[in-house]
Amino acid sequence: MASLPEPDRPWLQGLNPPQRAAATLLEGPMLLLAGAGTGKTRALTARLAHMLATRAAWPSQILAVTFTNKAAREMRERLRELVGDAVEGMPFLGTFHATAARILRRHAGLVGLTPNFTILDPDDVERLLKRVIAEAGLDERRWPAKGLASLLDRFKNAGKLPADLDAADLHAFADGRAGDLYARYQAELRALDACDFGDLILHLLAILRTHPDVKAEWQARFRHILVDEFQDTNAAQYQWLRALAAPSEGGTATLCCVGDDDQSIYSWRGADIANILRFERDFPGTRVIRLEQNYRSTGHILGAAGGVIARNRGRLGKTLWTEARDGEPVEVVAVWDGPEEARLVAERIERLQREGAALSDIAILVRAIFQTREFEDRFIQIGLPYRIVGGFRFYERAEVREALAYLRATLSPADGLAFERIANTPRRGLGEKSLARLAAFARASGLSLQAAAAALAETDELPGPARSGLRGLVAGLRRWRELAPSLRPPALLDLVLDESGYRAMLEADRSVEAAGRLENLRELARAMEEWPDAESFLEHVALVMDNERDEAGEKVTLMTLHAAKGLEFGHVFLPGWEEGLFPSQRALDEGGEASLEEERRLAYVGITRARRRVTILHAANRRVYGQWTSSLPSRFVAELPNEHVTRVTTMTGGASLWRAAVMGEDDPFAHLARSTGRGPGWSRAAAQPRHDRTIEGRVLASTVGRAPRADIAVGGRVFHQKFGPGTVTAKDGSRLEVAFDHAGTKMVMDDFVEPAGGAA
Repeated sequence: MASLPEPDRPWLQGLNPPQRAAATLLEGPMLLLAGAGTGKTRALTARLAHMLATRAAWPSQILAVTFTNKAAREMRERLRELVGDAVEGMPFLGTFHATAARILRRHAGLVGLTPNFTILDPDDVERLLKRVIAEAGLDERRWPAKGLASLLDRFKNAGKLPADLDAADLHAFADGRAGDLYARYQAELRALDACDFGDLILHLLAILRTHPDVKAEWQARFRHILVDEFQDTNAAQYQWLRALAAPSEGGTATLCCVGDDDQSIYSWRGADIANILRFERDFPGTRVIRLEQNYRSTGHILGAAGGVIARNRGRLGKTLWTEARDGEPVEVVAVWDGPEEARLVAERIERLQREGAALSDIAILVRAIFQTREFEDRFIQIGLPYRIVGGFRFYERAEVREALAYLRATLSPADGLAFERIANTPRRGLGEKSLARLAAFARASGLSLQAAAAALAETDELPGPARSGLRGLVAGLRRWRELAPSLRPPALLDLVLDESGYRAMLEADRSVEAAGRLENLRELARAMEEWPDAESFLEHVALVMDNERDEAGEKVTLMTLHAAKGLEFGHVFLPGWEEGLFPSQRALDEGGEASLEEERRLAYVGITRARRRVTILHAANRRVYGQWTSSLPSRFVAELPNEHVTRVTTMTGGASLWRAAVMGEDDPFAHLARSTGRGPGWSRAAAQPRHDRTIEGRVLASTVGRAPRADIAVGGRVFHQKFGPGTVTAKDGSRLEVAFDHAGTKMVMDDFVEPAGGAA
């Protein structure tokens, strides 16, 4: 095969010119910038096949690393189709961790391990860190092991040993004791002949730095190094690769890194976009090849994504294009609130289904996992099958189930399963023996677990800490039960979470997941706002859980934008594009401009998941703990190029319903309750909303007709959710001409403004 003329070589056929160059140019460092949907994997496997078929290297002389087992398997399978059994001779084709473990076992003795060392999983790491924290005399409730595990993982991703920590690192945990705990943990690992995932690269780095003979051995071994998803590498991985390949470090291998700086979205788990941005500086003579021809999306989708990502300063730059048609413009839909957002998406999905689209080809991609709750409730209500990818359904998440168990135990003293779930969460000194003794006492006495706990807490049957913990829990349940009739459901939940210590437990958790778990509890409170009492809500959840049994067949996919990277769908919905939600306010507060650029890359990833159609939604209002909060559209909405989008506003009387609920005014749209599913006459046909199309605030078609409002007159001051305060300069029925203080003169419907008091 190597003797075949290049045009006849099967692994090169069908490649476009940049892909062919990436596959055949094997000398010198190469950076392959592969945009979304540009055939990166095909070019990458063609390069490996070309190396083997032309004998540029033996299979064992190639180091090819990627990030997931799935990607490694796909690479190996595609390569087998091209070169056959030669792929079996490639021991260093796999994930970073698998490859590092294979090399480390050869030299384990140099870092105090045996070749048969154990790799601890996250649960084992957490258990070991609990012991380290206890032996250091620290309170694990204040300084949780999960938080320390996250911190140490960050140190190792940065390539830092205990001696490398700076002052900020040392004070990141336990008031300056981070370095001491790190050193204790590493000593415990060596005593156990074990390491964690971060050690696999960190130990190799230490060996390469301190043993030149080992470094020279591996530099001579690898003729070609290839790295997939290079934008996701952390500092330690980059230092390892550089030590093996960079001429300044003594390396001679040809290094090819494949990635997309516009899809670097994992800084929260250690990925460093600086690695790809500085590649040309660190590897002089780098050949940069850009894969820009997209085989996935329509022209309008690529134009919209390109317009957003072009605002980023920290990028190498490329422009995606396609030979496909422009297709439908990206649609940006403004809705009144979260429930309407969920209703509209459900209706659009049902319409796509009627048009022949497969549910499995439809995805809803959210910035934060708590956003799925509104969609789940709506889909269950109308019987639309769905699946959550990369996480649990909302009511199945541990923190949600535990919060609901607190409510069940509060309202139903006989609910033993609920009491058992919360008895030692957070910890109350109840070990397995104490809980077993409590259960035995309940069975023998014929009492519920909660009643048995109340009785046992007044005896000496249990150790002192267990008695105290049970006594406090039983007293709390009794108090919450007495207050429940006088509290709205969200207020009851807040009271229980605060006084039980459950919220404080999560707030003390310094792991990456803790913030999301707290946000899920806030979303649970939002879900309870619509219910008259907690009992009704719990009944609703029970019915929802019963309907959530997995069934075979096609389902709509709900997932986060982070989890969607690498996937594609025919139709993509992107809800919640509002300031504070997306871009995330927490990310902006913590990372400033760098985090804003990563959020923008996340928007780019979301848009480019779609092949045919993208719908972006933002709500004017979100309810938080029973209070309406106005939301501004995401800055990313304004960054979408007008030539690639259509902007739609859909309001189904929501403003008046809000005014009636909050301000106590008569609702002139009460007759619409039937069409929004609120009244007994609801029907699916009546529930189809009419869409207002608005360009810069100029209403082209009204949703409903009614008499003009009498409380707004020419010269009066009004407030608009989008345009802010202004003065009415003209009035034509229900249409107003308003000179807004900051947005200029606009035509708006009087239903969308409120009197602000005073005259011009």
